[in-house]
Amino acid sequence: MSKNTAYVIYGLTLIFFCCFFLWPIAQILKGGFVNADGVFTLVYFFEVFANPIYLEGLRNAFIIAFLTTCFSFLISVPLAFASDRYEFSGKSVLQSLLLVPIILPPFVGAIGVKQIFGQYGAVNALLQSIGLLSPENTIDWIGANPFWGIVFLNTLHLYPIIYLNAVAALANIDPNMEEAAENLGCTGLNKFRKITLPLIRPGLFAGGTIVFIWAFTELGVPLIFDYSRVTSVQIYYGIKDIGGSPFPYALVAAMLMGSILIYALGKGIFGRTSYAMMAKATHSSGLRKLSKPGTLLCCLGFLSVIGFATLPHLGVVILSFAPDWYASILPSEWTLANYELALGHTLTVSSIANSLKYASIATLFDLFLGICIAYVLVRSKVPGKAFLDALAMLPLAVPGLVLAFGYLAMSQEGKFFAFLNPIENPTFLLIIAYAIRRLPYIVRSAVAGFEQSSETYEEAAQNLGCSPFKTVLKITLPLIMANLLAGALLSFSFAMLEVSDSLILAQKQAFYPITKAIYELFQLLGDGRFVASALGVWAMVFLAVCIMGASLILGKKLGAIFRV
Repeated sequence: MSKNTAYVIYGLTLIFFCCFFLWPIAQILKGGFVNADGVFTLVYFFEVFANPIYLEGLRNAFIIAFLTTCFSFLISVPLAFASDRYEFSGKSVLQSLLLVPIILPPFVGAIGVKQIFGQYGAVNALLQSIGLLSPENTIDWIGANPFWGIVFLNTLHLYPIIYLNAVAALANIDPNMEEAAENLGCTGLNKFRKITLPLIRPGLFAGGTIVFIWAFTELGVPLIFDYSRVTSVQIYYGIKDIGGSPFPYALVAAMLMGSILIYALGKGIFGRTSYAMMAKATHSSGLRKLSKPGTLLCCLGFLSVIGFATLPHLGVVILSFAPDWYASILPSEWTLANYELALGHTLTVSSIANSLKYASIATLFDLFLGICIAYVLVRSKVPGKAFLDALAMLPLAVPGLVLAFGYLAMSQEGKFFAFLNPIENPTFLLIIAYAIRRLPYIVRSAVAGFEQSSETYEEAAQNLGCSPFKTVLKITLPLIMANLLAGALLSFSFAMLEVSDSLILAQKQAFYPITKAIYELFQLLGDGRFVASALGVWAMVFLAVCIMGASLILGKKLGAIFRV
């Protein structure tokens, strides 16, 4: 790649990020720190921490994120270690089932959990049937404990991200380092604590960061559980005041700064140190064969996690086949009518078409820009590549809720981007929001592909008279096609089921994507929640196929997609 081409790509990428990443964030900061006279002020920001309602929301959001991350670590790290070091019956099936939670948006799973644990749900019916609860008494498990319900659901949805990163990190450990520790008498738990854990710490930090920020800004689950005492919901309800009140801006700014502070603190403590290793991991061929009791114990651990993790999916699936489900362990009748409605309802048909359009265009854009960025990072020698790499990965660290609010802020009447106001037509902003939030997946996939393919093939083609552009098109891209396909599948599937951007930016029914349609259907009386569940199952099947395809292509490297 010529320097001029690299500089052009670098410059265009900076312009794009300045307009649709840094500028929206700047508008949030301006709204929260500049008064009506254009003077910088901290009054609005400090008012957020002086207001007991806002303070409680931030505190709850932080605790939810912290507990979700801790529980996700407790679940993921032992399972990842067992997957990487031991051979046991049914291992490949159990590993695949562990990834099931990420095929369903958590707020859709919340519909199923609410049905199972609701006041007249399956759990109460079961307790009444076995005599542990009298027929006239019921327990509103979710209504009484929405906070823990959110933690429970977030953990069950997000632990696979840490699991994938942990598996990828363990697979890259040089086995000689652990063998040297054993030769010096450091074995068992002591070896794991002093040698293995520090070596995989950067990978764990990568996954933990995504989980924390995701849980910190989760919007859908609290909305379904009617839990307004959390910052994300307070911001969602404050959107109607975006044009006249500075406090929604200050609240979003507080959430953004909290996310950045936690990320920087974690990066400084856990993610800064990386250890050079002499060789790639080779222990995969020497997996320890577990005894029957060991296999039973390991399988029991996997199945226990899988059983709890699939509860939301089970609830959604059962609900999708039910004409009614009230105060009984299972529905008394079954039907396929909900699926017919889900594909024929005026709200759902247009939403499926909209999501396909938004996600497809966003993915094509990501492929083009991601390949260009990756090529500059790997094949060029322009200065400042580290900054470009960090900029391309930043969308993983900035909450989608913040970006969506920023797009609303920058497109208000009188602003430079007012012509993009989503109240009229959110198509462009939704596509940009989907694209910029999923761009890191394509960049990471393409970078991995470029690093694995030798540059000598390109040099040989150019020596034979092939132009640089033609060389990339005919030589390089076919070599990295598997990586691009995996990244594109993840980008497309997650864009199809994006929650925060969809709920905030899509304000007219004609432009609703799938997730906004599911939320609106859930709120309808009558068969709304049943049709919403059927649409959720369609989405779940779609995302499952995409994740399985990406997993088959990338294998243990799938976790590297979720790194910042």
